[in-house]
Amino acid sequence: MLRAWRARAPSKGVRGLRRSLAVVAMAGAVVGAAACSGGATPVTAPQKSDAAAGSGAVGASARELTGAGATFPYPLYSKWFDVYNKKTGVQINYQSVGSGAGIQQLAQRTVDFGASDAPMTDEQLKAAPGEVLHIPTVLGAVVVTYNLPGVDKGLKLSGDTLAGIFLGSVKRWSDPRIAADNPGVKLPDTDIAVVHRSDGSGTTNIFTDYLSAVSPEWKTKVGKSTSVNWPVGIGGKGNEGVAGQVKQTPGAIGYVELAYAVQNRLAYAFMKNRAGAFVEPTLESTTAAAAGSAAGMPEDLRVSIVNAPGEGSYPIAGYTYILVYREQQDAAKGRALVDFLWWAIHDGEQYATDLLYAPLPKDVVARDEAKIKAITSRGQALYR
Repeated sequence: MLRAWRARAPSKGVRGLRRSLAVVAMAGAVVGAAACSGGATPVTAPQKSDAAAGSGAVGASARELTGAGATFPYPLYSKWFDVYNKKTGVQINYQSVGSGAGIQQLAQRTVDFGASDAPMTDEQLKAAPGEVLHIPTVLGAVVVTYNLPGVDKGLKLSGDTLAGIFLGSVKRWSDPRIAADNPGVKLPDTDIAVVHRSDGSGTTNIFTDYLSAVSPEWKTKVGKSTSVNWPVGIGGKGNEGVAGQVKQTPGAIGYVELAYAVQNRLAYAFMKNRAGAFVEPTLESTTAAAAGSAAGMPEDLRVSIVNAPGEGSYPIAGYTYILVYREQQDAAKGRALVDFLWWAIHDGEQYATDLLYAPLPKDVVARDEAKIKAITSRGQALYR
C-alpha cells in the first residue's frame, strides 16, 4: 500500500537543494533509460493510496505510459516517475519539450497525456478530437534570472521596469528606471542581453501574462501566449536553454522556473508585487499568490494567478497542469493513467516542497479528484 499523502510545512529554503536536484536529474535519466530498454519487471496492478477511497480500478492496467510537454515541472515529474516506477512497475516516458509541443502531441494523440503551464485556449479545446480535462498538479514560481557581475543577489525590479527591458526600451543596466528600483546599488553601465524561450512554453505564458497585467504597452504590442513575437533578445530552448544562456552571458537577463535558477546557481530578482512590496520567490510567497484562488476557480480549473493581491504574494506564479482526454480510447492505459494521477495529487505532493514547488491546496486536490473520477473508457468510469 502506498503511503498516504500528507500536508507538509513550507520548505526551509534553497540551501542544500542543489544536491536534491542533481539526484532528480539522474532519476529522470534512469526513467528514460528504463522506458527505452523495457525497464522493470511488471508487478501487480498499482493500488490507490490510503488517502484514496475505493477498491482500485477494475481490470488490467497498462505497464507503460507516455507524456510530453512542460519543462517547468520537469524536476518534480522526473522524481514522480522514478518513485512511481519503483512502487508499481509502471514506466512513464516523458519528453520535456515545452507546453506548446505537449498540447500539440496530445491533440495528435501521439501521447497518453500532455503537460502545460498554460491552460489550453478555447480554440485549442474546440479543435481537440475529444474533451480535454485540466488536472492541476502543483504551483510554481517563474523567476527573473540575471548575470550581473558585482550584483550577485538582491536585485529589485518593478513590473514596469521589467516590461521595459523585454520591450527593448530599457537597454543598459545603468538605466534610471533600474536605478530607481535599487537605490544605493552600484549598477554597471553595460548592455542588457535579453534571453527568452524559443519554443512554445507555459513558462512563457505565465511570464507574458504577468507582463500584460502590469504593462499596458506590453499588452498592446506583444500580449500573452505560449509563444510571442519578442521585440528583442535571443532564444533558448526550454528552461534549460534559457538558464544556460543567462549563465554564460555577462549582462544577461531571462526567466526560468525557480528550480532551474537554483540548479544552475543563477541569481534571481525580487519582484515588486501589487501591494508595492519587493518579494523574493519562495514557496511561501508562491502559496500566498494562490490563497483564495480556489474559491474563484472556474469549473474547468483554468485560472491565472499572476499579480495576485496580498503583501506577501510573489507576482509571477501559476499552476501547472496535466492534460488528459476524458474519454480514453485504450481502457488499460486509461486505468493506468487514472491510478498515476490519483497517486500524484496525493502521495506525489510530498515531494514538491524539496524541489521548490508549492503543493496543491486541499480544496484544489478535491476538485482534481472529481476530474479524475470523470475519466471514462467506452462510457465506463475508470476510477473504482
